[in-house]
Amino acid sequence: MTLMPSETEALTVGIDIGGTKTHLRAQRQTQIRDRILPSHEWRVRDWDVNAVRLLELTAELVDRSPVAAIAIGAHGCDDADECLAFERAFAARTSVPVRVVNDAELMPLALDLTGQIGIVAGTGSIAVCRTAAGEMLVAGGWGWIIGDEGSAASLVREAVRVIADHFDAGGSRHEPLIDLIFDALQVPAVPRLGSSLSALQTAAEIGRHAEVVFEAANRGSDLALRVIRDGGKTLAHLVDLLDRRGAGAQHAVAGGSVIVSQPLLWQAFAEGLAQTSGGRITPHLFTGKPVEGACRLAASLAQTEGQRGIAAPLHL
Repeated sequence: MTLMPSETEALTVGIDIGGTKTHLRAQRQTQIRDRILPSHEWRVRDWDVNAVRLLELTAELVDRSPVAAIAIGAHGCDDADECLAFERAFAARTSVPVRVVNDAELMPLALDLTGQIGIVAGTGSIAVCRTAAGEMLVAGGWGWIIGDEGSAASLVREAVRVIADHFDAGGSRHEPLIDLIFDALQVPAVPRLGSSLSALQTAAEIGRHAEVVFEAANRGSDLALRVIRDGGKTLAHLVDLLDRRGAGAQHAVAGGSVIVSQPLLWQAFAEGLAQTSGGRITPHLFTGKPVEGACRLAASLAQTEGQRGIAAPLHL
């Protein structure tokens, strides 16, 4: 029987799979090895293929060092069944313990806030937590066409909607948000506003124009300020939905490219959460690296499996 390597010998591996990039980190005490690569270079819509490729990437990273546990936060693993399906794909190929969670769960874990709510507001958005009984609760994450509240793509979508309402009410063409959106989306004429947005097709293409909404707000656009304020409130509403479903959380940790880089959105979220929770849930802005949460989870998993005496191979 192959024995579990000692803590001083074995590495733990944390992996943050984002929609844009994947961050792998192997850790042994204070020693850290990192690798970051675009997610599209390795990821496909197949749990088995992805498990094989991630194990290959992990083996390259650890370079024949023993591995005690692997923890993964995966964008797109949006319910417990999907997380378990990914775990089973690993279990079929390695006896190293592997745990899979949604990538939003990594941020509270990174702050050592186990069982609290994580909110991602980047290209898309989602809110996730685990109850005391271990049930995975999710709100949002429906994609930019109907949801992803407070995300980059959603902010652009809502900016276009607000502009359309503005024109329907007889509003003037001259407003900072209108000028910037028309320029960014290359809108040739007012009637072509909606088709110019839909022509972009993907959340990534739409979301890259979100910065103009904040630029318009800084230029004094009332329309832009309304979009940002509503975006923050809808993110807070996701937290409220989880709270009503029994999350039992006292903290909500928000991160992602948009909310971290745009103070106006963070302020709107924090104010919205204070209103909906009556101050019971404390908001936190996560500015670190989500992979830190995966590493904490991997270390905890290694300790648990080691206490059970479960064997694992020394090498992947």
